[in-house]
Amino acid sequence: MKTKCIRPVSDLQYSIDEISKTVHETAQPVYLTKNGYTDMVILSAEAFEDMQLAEDDFEKSEEFQKYLEEKLLEAAAEAKNPNTRYYTPEEAAQIMEEAIRKCTE
Repeated sequence: MKTKCIRPVSDLQYSIDEISKTVHETAQPVYLTKNGYTDMVILSAEAFEDMQLAEDDFEKSEEFQKYLEEKLLEAAAEAKNPNTRYYTPEEAAQIMEEAIRKCTE
């Protein structure tokens, strides 16, 4: 596994040419941090397009279709379970907001 290239977001102001060179030469993303947390990811346009094409190919693949079918069958079985807890949209939003808040603390 390759080591992530991590730089402070302030490098955008002073080292944009160097960052651009890095993403083009390595075809790997550069992670920019702000206050110690990942804030942005920079990737060359070519690498981004390649990533999108690979994602599109995967979504059309038999492997993905099988995975999707399995997940739909799991969801159908869970829906039939009388012990399954259902949430209103408001309850689901509140649960998600609390989870996000915990991740950002």
